[in-house]
Amino acid sequence: MNPFHNSKQQQQQQQLVELNNKENPGRVHPNVVAQTSGFAIPQQQPLKKNNPTTSTTLMNPQQQPSVGISRPLSASSQPQRASKPLPVRSTTSSQNNGSEDEICYPDQPRNDWTIDDFEIGKPLGTGKFGRVYLAREKKSKYIVALKLLDKKQLEKEKVAHQLRREIEIQSHLRHKNILRLFGFFHDKDRVYLILEYAPGGEMYNYLQKCRRFSEEQTAKFMYQMARALKYCASKHVIHRDIKPENLLLDANGEIKIADFGWAVHAPSSRRRTLCGTLDYLPPEMIEKKAHNATVDLWCIGVLCFEFLTGNPPFYANDDKSTMRNIVAVRYTFPEHVSEEAKDLVKKLLVKEPTERITLDQVLQHAFITKYCGCEQA
Repeated sequence: MNPFHNSKQQQQQQQLVELNNKENPGRVHPNVVAQTSGFAIPQQQPLKKNNPTTSTTLMNPQQQPSVGISRPLSASSQPQRASKPLPVRSTTSSQNNGSEDEICYPDQPRNDWTIDDFEIGKPLGTGKFGRVYLAREKKSKYIVALKLLDKKQLEKEKVAHQLRREIEIQSHLRHKNILRLFGFFHDKDRVYLILEYAPGGEMYNYLQKCRRFSEEQTAKFMYQMARALKYCASKHVIHRDIKPENLLLDANGEIKIADFGWAVHAPSSRRRTLCGTLDYLPPEMIEKKAHNATVDLWCIGVLCFEFLTGNPPFYANDDKSTMRNIVAVRYTFPEHVSEEAKDLVKKLLVKEPTERITLDQVLQHAFITKYCGCEQA
């Protein structure tokens, strides 16, 4: 009997479809046709810092822009300033020996800020629960991204507990490839998250602009992802929603993992929560099985494929077909993908979670060391 004809599993499929439509109403795959006909890869240009004298137009966060808002695609469109570190309430923190993967907890993030402590600049983007603005802390002149979340909307969608968990997890992570959460505060109507500003904008927008990345660029991005997720694993944190939309780029074009809304701190337990994005869901979630940190390994396998080709591997004309492809691990590589790149993806996109290669093995894979050997030395 075809399991997809079973009424219970059809109900589960519909739940996944509704989740995907709810979480990702605007996700499209612009390269589906282009992938078969071929296209040129734009020459990769390094993201450059802007002139530090560029001024910032300030506005009231209540004002609504008259045109559509999108994330910046490059650092050249954003102001950069030399500024003092954002002030934090000093408590205890581990000593850092200089390693980019040094495990150390940040100073306790402040929660006694108010909106009056910030000058609000232009909008950077919109989300389901609010907006993100460029902002400057008045005392230190430090540039940040200020995320404004509507309390009524959070309560309506019953995700307040999820936000609390996101704050708790992200505020205790310190890694060069993880977006920093400096602190938070709230008033009668909103919750405000004070986030590190990533001038390069969303990875998703950058990928759409480039159509697909070169293998060298893909390997470097995968190296950064593996290092950051290895750090998360040392903290027993599972992200569970790795995708281009949740990755940002800093002024040097390096990845910043953001949006820890679906993340969980799980030292030993296996989880059963259905979460994430359809294109990136692992088979164990679709089949309603318990999952653990290996879901992030599956996700970076999907991410690697999408970087190399411009589309996720299991994409189909409808969501149910996508789910069938995922469960069967059914996908094909375009001809331009090298054997080394194919091997890495194949070793990550394995249905049995225990058989997926580890993050250490990702870092040691020939596809990564070919382009990132000097960085690992």
